Amino acid sequence: MRARPDIPAGTLHRISVTSPILEKNRLGDPSTREVIVYTPAGHDGAGLPLLVDLAGFTSGGPAHVNWKNFGENIPERLDRLIHEGSLPLVTVAFPDCFTRLGGNQYIDSAAMGPWATWLTTDLLDAVESRFGCGGKGKRGLFGRSSGGYGALVHAMLHADVWSAAACHSGDLAFELCYLPEMPSALRTIARYGSVEAFVTEFESGPKYPGGAMHDLMTFAMAATYDPDPDPNTFCGIRLPVDLETCEIIADRWSNWLSWDPVQMVDGHMDALKSLKGLWIDCGTVDQYNLLYGARRVARKLNAAAVRHIYEEFDDNHSSIDYRLDRSLPFLVESLMA
Repeated sequence: MRARPDIPAGTLHRISVTSPILEKNRLGDPSTREVIVYTPAGHDGAGLPLLVDLAGFTSGGPAHVNWKNFGENIPERLDRLIHEGSLPLVTVAFPDCFTRLGGNQYIDSAAMGPWATWLTTDLLDAVESRFGCGGKGKRGLFGRSSGGYGALVHAMLHADVWSAAACHSGDLAFELCYLPEMPSALRTIARYGSVEAFVTEFESGPKYPGGAMHDLMTFAMAATYDPDPDPNTFCGIRLPVDLETCEIIADRWSNWLSWDPVQMVDGHMDALKSLKGLWIDCGTVDQYNLLYGARRVARKLNAAAVRHIYEEFDDNHSSIDYRLDRSLPFLVESLMA
């Protein structure tokens, strides 16, 4: 059952991208990735702008095209918006960027892998050469949560590749969204004896205990922002706090903060000014405290006269795909300008 069986449906194409780039990870993750590409009904995608969907933690691009109960998946949302005339024709790529640790922040990491490099090279080469879409000035990306974080960081670090970005409830202000999770992670290490024992049992199933996903996320962030250079450390995971007292280890936490968009944005204003479109939003009751980081970034963008749209909405962090009704038309129209 499609949410709107009465309107034309776009086509989903499944391609496989094998890349030596992704072999460089310490998690043992595969370097061949599925990418699902949406083209509008009756169109092969050639000449259209390209958007790349960055999924949130625990998800992946293929999950966003699955059937959704009592609502629309993203391809169905695209079909409806195009049918209503609010969204110009666009090609959208849904890459599988899932990892052993449950997700991705879409930056280069010695442990997780060089995901930013992959997204800006091999992924784009595979999609654009196959479908004739995108190209310089006609590429954008969007995402929620970890995906929103990735979209904003790419807008700062790779504005030569992407020309528009939308960050929905992205990970911002690390001291507010990550530090509160550290005590739980320490209790988990104490309970299992090591991070490796926890992850191994998590993977073995048949189910994981409540709260375990948050601990897995904390370990994934550690492997992303501050991987241990010791190759013998399991998945490169080391926490930025003392394992006994939960006191912050200054140099490790500094490595985390260097990837906090609230801290990064000051040094990348010129890149952000070069974008055709930048969208940031967050719910006013976001349970991970991301609203305050979003406000800090928006305040800095305003002070630097960076063109952008910033919105707040009355909701939390979950089930907010409806916000794409606003951001996707904005992105595509910006790319076509």
